[in-house]
Amino acid sequence: MERSPIIAPSILASDFSRLAQEVHAIEGAADWVHVDVMDNHFVPNLTIGLPVVQSLRKATSIPFDVHLMITDPQRWAPGYAEAGAYNVTFHAEACDDPVALARTLRAAGAKAGLAIDRDTPVEPYLELLPYLDTILIMTIKAGFGGQAFMPEMLDKVRDVRRRAEVNDLEIRIEVDGGIAADTIEQAAEAGADAFVAGTAVYGAADPAEAIRKLRGLAAGRMGLA
Repeated sequence: MERSPIIAPSILASDFSRLAQEVHAIEGAADWVHVDVMDNHFVPNLTIGLPVVQSLRKATSIPFDVHLMITDPQRWAPGYAEAGAYNVTFHAEACDDPVALARTLRAAGAKAGLAIDRDTPVEPYLELLPYLDTILIMTIKAGFGGQAFMPEMLDKVRDVRRRAEVNDLEIRIEVDGGIAADTIEQAAEAGADAFVAGTAVYGAADPAEAIRKLRGLAAGRMGLA
């Protein structure tokens, strides 16, 4: 797999009153749209759910990267795949059988991702990498946007990258939390190749240009510029 950087702006940082327009603002620049689904149970915040994703899916052709911060993902995750999500990521802390759910998502037509929260060690999940398309390392505590990047979380990224290279695995290593122009190079150097950026994109005067800048910084550190 060509490890070109993926930039996935998070609509959590966008204006929810005009979601379609906010997604249109990044068309032609973003690789994925990152959709944070929070249920006020797994995390103490409540965002959007399946009906909004179904509606928004009709408004753009950008692939959807759905991040489920919810309890009981076995019940709800397949619906997002069926709604046309490109990648559906669920949390290790919320799922008893990640491999089974990954297979279900793939059967439903989506890529399967596993998220590892701030306080969860990654080592117990390294054996599952062959069954996944994406592993998402949280570089903050899941649940709220706008938190400060935690560079110590990059040790998990390094561990995953080493295992992926040793076993010649085709897996995206995604980072989420505090990714901006001053942090994306650290994450890329550690081995990440997919980057969720919220405020860094939607807080910019020109979101599309902000994406291009982030991609350039990541590509440079990945040796691709």
